[in-house]
Amino acid sequence: MRWHVLPAGPMCSLRRALLLWLVPLFLLVGAASAALSYWTYNRMVGQFMDEQMEQLAQSIALQEEHVSLRKADPERVHSWGVYIAQVWTPDGRLDASSLPDVAVPLAPRPGFSDVALDGKLWRVVTTASPITGKQVQVLQSGDFRRKLAVERAGAAIAPVMILLPLALLILWGVAGKLSREIHAVGEQLARQDVNTLDDLPLTRVPSEIAPLVGSFNALLARLREAIAQKRRFMQDAAHELRTPITAVALQLENVRRDLPSGACQQSFSQLEAGVSRAQRLVDQLLKMSRNEGATPEAPVTIDLQAQVHQSVDGLIALADQRGIDLGLVVDESARKSAVLRCGAGDLRSVLDNLIENALRYTPEGGVVDVRLAGSAAGPVIEVVDTGPGIPPDQLPRVFDRFFRVPGTTARGSGLGLSIAQNAAQRCGLRIVLRNRTDRSGLVARIEPLLASAAAPRLGSEPALAS
Repeated sequence: MRWHVLPAGPMCSLRRALLLWLVPLFLLVGAASAALSYWTYNRMVGQFMDEQMEQLAQSIALQEEHVSLRKADPERVHSWGVYIAQVWTPDGRLDASSLPDVAVPLAPRPGFSDVALDGKLWRVVTTASPITGKQVQVLQSGDFRRKLAVERAGAAIAPVMILLPLALLILWGVAGKLSREIHAVGEQLARQDVNTLDDLPLTRVPSEIAPLVGSFNALLARLREAIAQKRRFMQDAAHELRTPITAVALQLENVRRDLPSGACQQSFSQLEAGVSRAQRLVDQLLKMSRNEGATPEAPVTIDLQAQVHQSVDGLIALADQRGIDLGLVVDESARKSAVLRCGAGDLRSVLDNLIENALRYTPEGGVVDVRLAGSAAGPVIEVVDTGPGIPPDQLPRVFDRFFRVPGTTARGSGLGLSIAQNAAQRCGLRIVLRNRTDRSGLVARIEPLLASAAAPRLGSEPALAS
Protein backbone atom coordinates (compact mmCIF):
# COMPACT_ATOMS: atom_id res chain seq x y z
CA MET A 1 0.00 0.00 0.00
CA ARG A 2 1.43 3.35 -1.05
CA TRP A 3 2.07 5.89 1.68
CA HIS A 4 0.83 9.46 1.07
CA VAL A 5 1.87 12.65 2.82
CA LEU A 6 -1.21 14.55 1.69
CA PRO A 7 -4.46 13.44 3.34
CA ALA A 8 -7.43 12.49 1.18
CA GLY A 9 -10.66 14.41 0.86
CA PRO A 10 -11.27 18.01 1.98
CA MET A 11 -8.07 17.92 4.08
CA CYS A 12 -5.94 17.50 0.94
CA SER A 13 -4.05 20.77 1.15
CA LEU A 14 -0.36 21.66 1.34
CA ARG A 15 -1.09 24.04 4.20
CA ARG A 16 -3.09 21.47 6.13
CA ALA A 17 -0.55 18.74 5.38
CA LEU A 18 2.31 20.89 6.69
CA LEU A 19 0.39 21.74 9.84
CA LEU A 20 -0.86 18.19 10.24
CA TRP A 21 2.67 16.83 10.26
CA LEU A 22 4.69 19.63 11.80
CA VAL A 23 2.39 20.73 14.64
CA PRO A 24 2.35 17.27 16.32
CA LEU A 25 6.09 17.04 15.69
CA PHE A 26 6.65 20.41 17.37
CA LEU A 27 4.45 19.42 20.31
CA LEU A 28 6.27 16.09 20.61
CA VAL A 29 9.64 17.86 20.56
CA GLY A 30 8.42 20.30 23.22
CA ALA A 31 7.11 17.51 25.46
CA ALA A 32 10.27 15.44 25.00
CA SER A 33 12.44 18.47 25.77
CA ALA A 34 10.46 19.17 28.93
CA ALA A 35 10.64 15.54 30.09
CA LEU A 36 14.36 15.31 29.32
CA SER A 37 15.08 18.58 31.11
CA TYR A 38 13.12 17.48 34.16
CA TRP A 39 14.92 14.11 34.26
CA THR A 40 18.32 15.74 33.83
CA TYR A 41 17.81 18.41 36.47
CA ASN A 42 16.13 16.01 38.87
CA ARG A 43 19.16 13.73 38.64
CA MET A 44 21.64 16.58 38.87
CA VAL A 45 19.91 18.19 41.85
CA GLY A 46 19.60 14.79 43.54
CA GLN A 47 23.26 13.98 43.15
CA PHE A 48 24.32 17.40 44.38
CA MET A 49 22.02 17.32 47.41
CA ASP A 50 22.90 13.70 48.22
CA GLU A 51 26.58 14.56 48.30
CA GLN A 52 25.96 17.49 50.64
CA MET A 53 23.77 15.36 52.92
CA GLU A 54 26.39 12.63 53.04
CA GLN A 55 29.17 15.05 53.91
CA LEU A 56 27.04 16.63 56.62
CA ALA A 57 26.14 13.25 58.10
CA GLN A 58 29.78 12.10 58.15
CA SER A 59 30.87 15.40 59.65
CA ILE A 60 28.45 15.00 62.54
CA ALA A 61 29.29 11.32 62.99
CA LEU A 62 33.02 12.02 63.33
CA GLN A 63 32.49 14.31 66.28
CA GLU A 64 33.32 12.31 69.39
CA GLU A 65 31.71 14.71 71.80
CA HIS A 66 28.05 15.27 72.29
CA VAL A 67 26.69 17.09 69.30
CA SER A 68 24.50 20.12 69.87
CA LEU A 69 22.23 20.56 66.88
CA ARG A 70 20.80 23.92 65.85
CA LYS A 71 17.00 23.99 65.73
CA ALA A 72 15.65 24.04 62.18
CA ASP A 73 12.76 26.26 61.00
CA PRO A 74 9.98 23.99 59.62
CA GLU A 75 9.08 26.54 56.94
CA ARG A 76 12.68 26.75 55.74
CA VAL A 77 12.89 22.96 55.76
CA HIS A 78 10.15 22.69 53.14
CA SER A 79 10.75 25.98 51.28
CA TRP A 80 14.54 26.20 51.27
CA GLY A 81 15.56 22.57 51.68
CA VAL A 82 17.25 23.04 55.06
CA TYR A 83 18.63 19.75 56.30
CA ILE A 84 17.34 17.98 59.41
CA ALA A 85 19.95 16.14 61.41
CA GLN A 86 19.25 13.31 63.81
CA VAL A 87 21.74 11.69 66.17
CA TRP A 88 20.93 8.21 67.34
CA THR A 89 22.66 6.23 70.13
CA PRO A 90 24.34 2.94 69.24
CA ASP A 91 21.35 1.09 70.71
CA GLY A 92 18.93 2.94 68.40
CA ARG A 93 17.52 5.72 70.60
CA LEU A 94 17.10 9.24 69.28
CA ASP A 95 19.65 11.38 71.13
CA ALA A 96 19.23 14.71 69.35
CA SER A 97 17.29 16.19 66.44
CA SER A 98 17.32 19.59 64.82
CA LEU A 99 13.57 19.27 64.26
CA PRO A 100 11.95 16.82 66.69
CA ASP A 101 8.51 17.28 65.04
CA VAL A 102 9.73 15.24 62.09
CA ALA A 103 9.73 11.71 63.52
CA VAL A 104 11.41 9.83 60.72
CA PRO A 105 12.60 6.52 62.20
CA LEU A 106 16.16 5.33 61.98
CA ALA A 107 16.86 3.54 58.74
CA PRO A 108 17.68 -0.16 59.23
CA ARG A 109 20.93 0.14 57.29
CA PRO A 110 23.40 2.93 56.33
CA GLY A 111 23.03 4.67 53.03
CA PHE A 112 20.38 6.61 51.14
CA SER A 113 16.69 5.87 51.27
CA ASP A 114 13.36 7.57 50.54
CA VAL A 115 10.85 7.63 53.37
CA ALA A 116 7.20 8.68 53.20
CA LEU A 117 5.84 10.02 56.48
CA ASP A 118 2.46 11.69 57.03
CA GLY A 119 2.04 12.25 53.29
CA LYS A 120 5.44 13.84 52.87
CA LEU A 121 8.46 12.37 51.14
CA TRP A 122 11.89 12.60 52.76
CA ARG A 123 15.32 11.89 51.33
CA VAL A 124 17.38 10.22 54.09
CA VAL A 125 21.06 9.34 54.43
CA THR A 126 22.24 7.30 57.38
CA THR A 127 25.80 6.76 58.55
CA ALA A 128 27.44 5.39 61.69
CA SER A 129 30.52 6.54 63.55
CA PRO A 130 33.23 3.85 63.58
CA ILE A 131 34.57 5.29 66.84
CA THR A 132 31.56 5.99 69.07
CA GLY A 133 29.06 3.77 67.28
CA LYS A 134 26.46 6.54 67.19
CA GLN A 135 24.38 6.83 64.09
CA VAL A 136 23.65 10.05 62.29
CA GLN A 137 20.74 10.54 59.96
CA VAL A 138 20.28 13.61 57.71
CA LEU A 139 16.93 14.32 56.10
CA GLN A 140 15.82 16.65 53.35
CA SER A 141 12.32 17.40 52.08
CA GLY A 142 11.52 15.40 48.96
CA ASP A 143 8.96 18.04 47.91
CA PHE A 144 11.68 20.68 47.97
CA ARG A 145 13.98 18.55 45.83
CA ARG A 146 11.20 17.89 43.33
CA LYS A 147 10.23 21.57 43.29
CA LEU A 148 13.85 22.58 42.72
CA ALA A 149 14.17 20.13 39.84
CA VAL A 150 10.94 21.42 38.29
CA GLU A 151 12.11 25.02 38.60
CA ARG A 152 15.47 24.31 37.01
CA ALA A 153 13.90 22.23 34.25
CA GLY A 154 11.26 24.93 33.69
CA ALA A 155 13.93 27.61 33.38
CA ALA A 156 15.76 25.48 30.82
CA ILE A 157 12.65 24.62 28.79
CA ALA A 158 11.07 28.10 29.02
CA PRO A 159 12.73 29.46 25.84
CA VAL A 160 11.57 26.40 23.94
CA MET A 161 8.01 26.70 25.28
CA ILE A 162 7.94 30.40 24.37
CA LEU A 163 9.42 29.92 20.91
CA LEU A 164 7.25 26.90 20.09
CA PRO A 165 3.94 28.83 19.73
CA LEU A 166 5.84 31.55 17.88
CA ALA A 167 7.27 28.94 15.52
CA LEU A 168 3.76 27.54 14.99
CA LEU A 169 2.43 31.01 14.18
CA ILE A 170 5.27 31.59 11.73
CA LEU A 171 4.63 28.16 10.23
CA TRP A 172 0.93 29.00 9.90
CA GLY A 173 1.74 32.28 8.18
CA VAL A 174 4.34 30.80 5.84
CA ALA A 175 2.04 27.90 4.95
CA GLY A 176 -0.77 30.38 4.25
CA LYS A 177 1.51 32.49 2.09
CA LEU A 178 2.63 29.43 0.14
CA SER A 179 -0.99 28.44 -0.30
CA ARG A 180 -1.89 31.92 -1.58
CA GLU A 181 1.06 31.86 -4.00
CA ILE A 182 -0.17 28.59 -5.45
CA HIS A 183 -3.74 29.91 -5.54
CA ALA A 184 -2.45 32.96 -7.40
CA VAL A 185 -1.06 30.68 -10.11
CA GLY A 186 -4.46 29.00 -10.37
CA GLU A 187 -6.25 32.35 -10.50
CA GLN A 188 -3.94 33.49 -13.28
CA LEU A 189 -4.90 30.38 -15.20
CA ALA A 190 -8.61 30.89 -14.44
CA ARG A 191 -8.44 34.48 -15.74
CA GLN A 192 -7.10 33.31 -19.07
CA ASP A 193 -9.31 34.32 -21.93
CA VAL A 194 -9.63 31.83 -24.76
CA ASN A 195 -8.66 34.63 -27.16
CA THR A 196 -5.51 35.62 -25.26
CA LEU A 197 -3.93 32.52 -23.77
CA ASP A 198 -0.65 33.63 -22.21
CA ASP A 199 1.98 31.46 -20.53
CA LEU A 200 1.91 31.45 -16.74
CA PRO A 201 4.98 33.14 -15.26
CA LEU A 202 7.45 30.84 -13.49
CA THR A 203 9.21 33.62 -11.58
CA ARG A 204 7.80 32.85 -8.14
CA VAL A 205 6.61 29.32 -8.69
CA PRO A 206 8.14 26.77 -6.27
CA SER A 207 10.42 24.25 -7.92
CA GLU A 208 8.04 21.47 -6.82
CA ILE A 209 5.15 23.12 -8.71
CA ALA A 210 7.21 24.38 -11.65
CA PRO A 211 6.93 21.12 -13.68
CA LEU A 212 3.14 21.26 -13.32
CA VAL A 213 3.01 24.92 -14.42
CA GLY A 214 5.39 24.12 -17.25
CA SER A 215 3.05 21.37 -18.41
CA PHE A 216 0.14 23.82 -18.29
CA ASN A 217 2.13 26.28 -20.40
CA ALA A 218 2.86 23.56 -22.93
CA LEU A 219 -0.85 22.71 -22.99
CA LEU A 220 -1.74 26.39 -23.42
CA ALA A 221 0.70 26.61 -26.33
CA ARG A 222 -0.95 23.65 -28.04
CA LEU A 223 -4.37 25.14 -27.33
CA ARG A 224 -3.30 28.49 -28.81
CA GLU A 225 -2.12 26.76 -31.93
CA ALA A 226 -5.34 24.75 -32.20
CA ILE A 227 -7.50 27.87 -31.76
CA ALA A 228 -5.39 29.78 -34.27
CA GLN A 229 -5.78 26.95 -36.79
CA LYS A 230 -9.53 26.96 -36.22
CA ARG A 231 -9.73 30.70 -36.79
CA ARG A 232 -7.58 30.52 -39.89
CA PHE A 233 -9.79 27.75 -41.23
CA MET A 234 -12.95 29.74 -40.45
CA GLN A 235 -11.57 32.87 -42.08
CA ASP A 236 -10.31 30.99 -45.13
CA ALA A 237 -13.62 29.15 -45.50
CA ALA A 238 -15.59 32.38 -45.13
CA HIS A 239 -13.36 34.11 -47.71
CA GLU A 240 -13.70 31.23 -50.11
CA LEU A 241 -17.47 31.12 -49.71
CA ARG A 242 -18.04 34.85 -49.91
CA THR A 243 -16.96 35.29 -53.54
CA PRO A 244 -19.06 32.47 -55.10
CA ILE A 245 -22.10 33.39 -53.01
CA THR A 246 -21.80 37.02 -54.06
CA ALA A 247 -21.50 35.91 -57.65
CA VAL A 248 -24.60 33.73 -57.29
CA ALA A 249 -26.49 36.66 -55.76
CA LEU A 250 -25.56 38.89 -58.73
CA GLN A 251 -26.55 36.19 -61.18
CA LEU A 252 -29.88 35.78 -59.43
CA GLU A 253 -30.46 39.51 -59.61
CA ASN A 254 -29.82 39.43 -63.35
CA VAL A 255 -31.98 36.38 -63.87
CA ARG A 256 -34.93 37.83 -61.94
CA ARG A 257 -35.70 40.29 -64.78
CA ASP A 258 -36.17 37.44 -67.24
CA LEU A 259 -38.43 35.29 -65.09
CA PRO A 260 -42.15 35.04 -65.80
CA SER A 261 -44.49 36.08 -63.02
CA GLY A 262 -46.41 33.58 -60.92
CA ALA A 263 -45.17 30.53 -59.07
CA CYS A 264 -41.75 30.81 -60.67
CA GLN A 265 -41.21 34.25 -59.10
CA GLN A 266 -42.26 32.92 -55.71
CA SER A 267 -39.81 30.05 -55.88
CA PHE A 268 -37.15 32.43 -57.11
CA SER A 269 -37.77 34.73 -54.11
CA GLN A 270 -37.24 31.80 -51.78
CA LEU A 271 -34.00 31.02 -53.57
CA GLU A 272 -32.88 34.63 -53.19
CA ALA A 273 -33.76 34.54 -49.49
CA GLY A 274 -31.62 31.45 -49.06
CA VAL A 275 -28.66 33.05 -50.83
CA SER A 276 -29.11 36.21 -48.76
CA ARG A 277 -29.09 34.15 -45.59
CA ALA A 278 -25.92 32.36 -46.73
CA GLN A 279 -24.30 35.75 -47.41
CA ARG A 280 -25.20 36.97 -43.94
CA LEU A 281 -23.93 33.76 -42.37
CA VAL A 282 -20.58 34.06 -44.14
CA ASP A 283 -20.30 37.72 -43.14
CA GLN A 284 -21.05 36.88 -39.50
CA LEU A 285 -18.56 34.01 -39.50
CA LEU A 286 -15.88 36.27 -40.90
CA LYS A 287 -16.71 38.99 -38.40
CA MET A 288 -16.71 36.59 -35.47
CA SER A 289 -13.36 35.03 -36.39
CA ARG A 290 -11.79 38.46 -36.82
CA ASN A 291 -13.14 39.71 -33.49
CA GLU A 292 -11.91 36.63 -31.60
CA GLY A 293 -8.45 36.76 -33.05
CA ALA A 294 -8.00 40.52 -32.96
CA THR A 295 -6.05 42.39 -30.33
CA PRO A 296 -8.49 44.07 -27.91
CA GLU A 297 -9.20 47.66 -28.80
CA ALA A 298 -7.65 50.35 -26.67
CA PRO A 299 -10.38 51.66 -24.35
CA VAL A 300 -11.60 55.18 -25.00
CA THR A 301 -14.25 57.31 -23.32
CA ILE A 302 -17.48 56.98 -25.26
CA ASP A 303 -20.57 59.18 -25.07
CA LEU A 304 -23.24 56.49 -24.82
CA GLN A 305 -26.06 58.76 -25.96
CA ALA A 306 -24.18 59.66 -29.15
CA GLN A 307 -23.21 56.01 -29.70
CA VAL A 308 -26.79 54.81 -29.32
CA HIS A 309 -27.94 57.56 -31.69
CA GLN A 310 -25.45 56.35 -34.32
CA SER A 311 -26.60 52.74 -34.02
CA VAL A 312 -30.27 53.72 -34.27
CA ASP A 313 -29.59 55.99 -37.24
CA GLY A 314 -27.62 53.22 -38.95
CA LEU A 315 -30.53 50.78 -38.66
CA ILE A 316 -33.41 53.15 -39.29
CA ALA A 317 -33.46 52.05 -42.95
CA LEU A 318 -34.02 48.43 -41.91
CA ALA A 319 -36.77 49.56 -39.53
CA ASP A 320 -38.48 51.55 -42.31
CA GLN A 321 -38.15 48.60 -44.69
CA ARG A 322 -39.96 46.38 -42.19
CA GLY A 323 -42.46 49.03 -41.07
CA ILE A 324 -41.24 49.03 -37.47
CA ASP A 325 -41.33 52.06 -35.19
CA LEU A 326 -37.73 52.36 -33.93
CA GLY A 327 -37.37 54.90 -31.13
CA LEU A 328 -34.79 56.13 -28.64
CA VAL A 329 -35.61 57.05 -25.04
CA VAL A 330 -32.90 58.68 -22.89
CA ASP A 331 -33.58 58.88 -19.19
CA GLU A 332 -32.84 62.15 -17.42
CA SER A 333 -30.31 60.41 -15.18
CA ALA A 334 -28.26 59.41 -18.23
CA ARG A 335 -28.34 62.66 -20.19
CA LYS A 336 -25.31 64.21 -18.50
CA SER A 337 -23.22 61.29 -17.29
CA ALA A 338 -23.81 58.40 -19.72
CA VAL A 339 -20.20 57.69 -20.62
CA LEU A 340 -18.37 54.39 -20.83
CA ARG A 341 -14.70 53.58 -21.26
CA CYS A 342 -14.20 50.64 -23.63
CA GLY A 343 -13.40 49.76 -27.23
CA ALA A 344 -15.62 51.81 -29.55
CA GLY A 345 -15.90 49.05 -32.14
CA ASP A 346 -16.90 46.47 -29.55
CA LEU A 347 -19.65 48.68 -28.10
CA ARG A 348 -20.95 49.48 -31.60
CA SER A 349 -21.03 45.74 -32.36
CA VAL A 350 -23.07 45.08 -29.21
CA LEU A 351 -25.61 47.79 -29.95
CA ASP A 352 -25.93 47.04 -33.66
CA ASN A 353 -26.42 43.31 -33.12
CA LEU A 354 -29.05 43.73 -30.41
CA ILE A 355 -31.03 46.40 -32.27
CA GLU A 356 -30.81 44.54 -35.59
CA ASN A 357 -31.85 41.34 -33.86
CA ALA A 358 -34.90 43.10 -32.38
CA LEU A 359 -35.81 44.56 -35.79
CA ARG A 360 -35.54 41.18 -37.51
CA TYR A 361 -37.69 39.31 -35.01
CA THR A 362 -40.35 41.99 -34.48
CA PRO A 363 -43.31 41.60 -36.81
CA GLU A 364 -44.05 44.35 -39.28
CA GLY A 365 -45.87 47.23 -37.64
CA GLY A 366 -44.24 46.51 -34.29
CA VAL A 367 -42.21 48.75 -31.99
CA VAL A 368 -38.56 48.64 -30.93
CA ASP A 369 -37.44 51.04 -28.21
CA VAL A 370 -33.85 51.66 -27.23
CA ARG A 371 -33.65 53.05 -23.70
CA LEU A 372 -30.62 54.60 -22.04
CA ALA A 373 -30.62 55.20 -18.29
CA GLY A 374 -28.34 55.38 -15.31
CA SER A 375 -28.03 52.99 -12.38
CA ALA A 376 -25.96 52.67 -9.24
CA ALA A 377 -23.48 50.45 -11.07
CA GLY A 378 -23.32 52.62 -14.21
CA PRO A 379 -25.28 53.34 -17.35
CA VAL A 380 -27.54 50.64 -18.76
CA ILE A 381 -29.14 50.23 -22.15
CA GLU A 382 -32.25 48.23 -22.91
CA VAL A 383 -33.55 47.19 -26.31
CA VAL A 384 -37.25 46.44 -25.93
CA ASP A 385 -39.25 44.96 -28.79
CA THR A 386 -42.76 43.71 -29.39
CA GLY A 387 -41.72 40.46 -31.02
CA PRO A 388 -42.66 36.93 -29.98
CA GLY A 389 -40.04 36.76 -27.23
CA ILE A 390 -38.10 33.60 -26.42
CA PRO A 391 -39.48 30.51 -24.63
CA PRO A 392 -38.06 30.51 -21.08
CA ASP A 393 -36.46 27.08 -21.54
CA GLN A 394 -34.58 28.37 -24.59
CA LEU A 395 -33.19 31.52 -22.97
CA PRO A 396 -30.01 29.85 -21.58
CA ARG A 397 -29.07 28.71 -25.11
CA VAL A 398 -29.60 31.85 -27.15
CA PHE A 399 -25.94 32.89 -26.83
CA ASP A 400 -24.75 29.58 -28.29
CA ARG A 401 -23.31 29.80 -31.75
CA PHE A 402 -25.66 28.87 -34.58
CA PHE A 403 -28.53 28.40 -32.15
CA ARG A 404 -31.89 29.54 -33.38
CA VAL A 405 -35.11 29.23 -31.46
CA PRO A 406 -37.13 26.34 -32.98
CA GLY A 407 -39.97 27.57 -35.19
CA THR A 408 -38.33 30.93 -35.92
CA THR A 409 -39.03 32.14 -39.44
CA ALA A 410 -37.01 35.35 -39.36
CA ARG A 411 -33.75 35.40 -41.30
CA GLY A 412 -30.67 35.01 -39.18
CA SER A 413 -27.44 33.10 -38.80
CA GLY A 414 -27.63 32.34 -35.09
CA LEU A 415 -24.34 34.17 -34.53
CA GLY A 416 -25.48 37.72 -33.75
CA LEU A 417 -26.05 37.25 -30.01
CA SER A 418 -22.84 35.25 -29.65
CA ILE A 419 -20.86 38.05 -31.32
CA ALA A 420 -22.63 40.65 -29.18
CA GLN A 421 -21.93 38.74 -25.97
CA ASN A 422 -18.19 38.41 -26.74
CA ALA A 423 -17.96 42.10 -27.58
CA ALA A 424 -19.85 43.02 -24.41
CA GLN A 425 -17.44 41.00 -22.27
CA ARG A 426 -14.49 42.82 -23.83
CA CYS A 427 -16.22 46.07 -22.82
CA GLY A 428 -16.76 44.92 -19.24
CA LEU A 429 -20.48 44.56 -19.89
CA ARG A 430 -22.98 41.75 -19.96
CA ILE A 431 -26.18 41.13 -21.82
CA VAL A 432 -29.24 39.91 -19.93
CA LEU A 433 -32.30 38.75 -21.82
CA ARG A 434 -35.81 38.32 -20.50
CA ASN A 435 -39.32 38.26 -21.86
CA ARG A 436 -41.63 41.18 -21.30
CA THR A 437 -44.33 40.73 -18.70
CA ASP A 438 -46.76 43.38 -19.92
CA ARG A 439 -47.08 41.86 -23.40
CA SER A 440 -45.16 39.67 -25.84
CA GLY A 441 -41.67 40.83 -26.59
CA LEU A 442 -38.09 40.67 -25.44
CA VAL A 443 -35.96 42.97 -23.31
CA ALA A 444 -32.21 42.86 -24.00
CA ARG A 445 -30.37 44.72 -21.25
CA ILE A 446 -26.72 45.83 -21.46
CA GLU A 447 -25.31 46.52 -18.03
CA PRO A 448 -21.96 46.61 -16.24
CA LEU A 449 -20.67 43.21 -15.12
CA LEU A 450 -20.82 44.37 -11.50
CA ALA A 451 -24.39 45.60 -11.73
CA SER A 452 -26.52 44.28 -8.87
CA ALA A 453 -29.81 42.54 -9.20
CA ALA A 454 -31.39 45.60 -7.65
CA ALA A 455 -30.68 47.76 -10.71
CA PRO A 456 -33.42 50.36 -11.23
CA ARG A 457 -36.21 49.78 -13.69
CA LEU A 458 -36.32 51.52 -16.99
CA GLY A 459 -39.67 52.89 -18.00
CA SER A 460 -42.51 50.58 -17.04
CA GLU A 461 -40.48 47.36 -17.34
CA PRO A 462 -39.46 45.42 -14.25
CA ALA A 463 -35.75 45.12 -13.43
CA LEU A 464 -33.95 42.28 -15.13
CA ALA A 465 -32.62 39.33 -13.28
CA SER A 466 -28.86 39.26 -13.12
